[in-house]
Amino acid sequence: MRKEQNSLKMIVLTGLFAAIIYLGIFILRIPIPALVGRPFIHFGNTLAALAVLFLGLRNGVLAGAIGLGGFDILNGYALTSWLTILEVIIVGIVLNAVFKAFGYQDTKRNIILLGITAGATKILTSYCTAIIEALMVGTSFKTAIVASFLSLPATVINSISTAICVPLLYFTFRTVISATTHGSR
Repeated sequence: MRKEQNSLKMIVLTGLFAAIIYLGIFILRIPIPALVGRPFIHFGNTLAALAVLFLGLRNGVLAGAIGLGGFDILNGYALTSWLTILEVIIVGIVLNAVFKAFGYQDTKRNIILLGITAGATKILTSYCTAIIEALMVGTSFKTAIVASFLSLPATVINSISTAICVPLLYFTFRTVISATTHGSR
């Protein structure tokens, strides 16, 4: 499926993943108090990781940027939506690089490691994003570092759910996408 980046099927799947990612945040989000930003628990990161695994780097990141970035723009986070999109790009690049190192073999072990990779990378990018957000509102650098660290609980919970849900959902999505792809011939 990766070789058909510009096919109608890939464009439709990219749009579908973007919509699912958006809905994965919009429908189920649980706000968490934090010193920096307004974090919440959601499944958008899990779905963005799955988009990269199924659609490849370009289309997966595009779906994640539209879904996560679009949510931010439409729901009061427009000022920092560029940081969300940057996070999607970084997580997508790391995830794709690890998947490529695995030879794109989607064994159970590899997909579990990819879920952990996506979650761990998200912790790092969210920490950096929180520092930037704190600096944007005039916080001193030292305070931004500490406040951002203290604001990580929501990210850690999201990352743990990503590490768990990516493998669980990957094989379900793979079956559905495979049936859809082979059923249309």
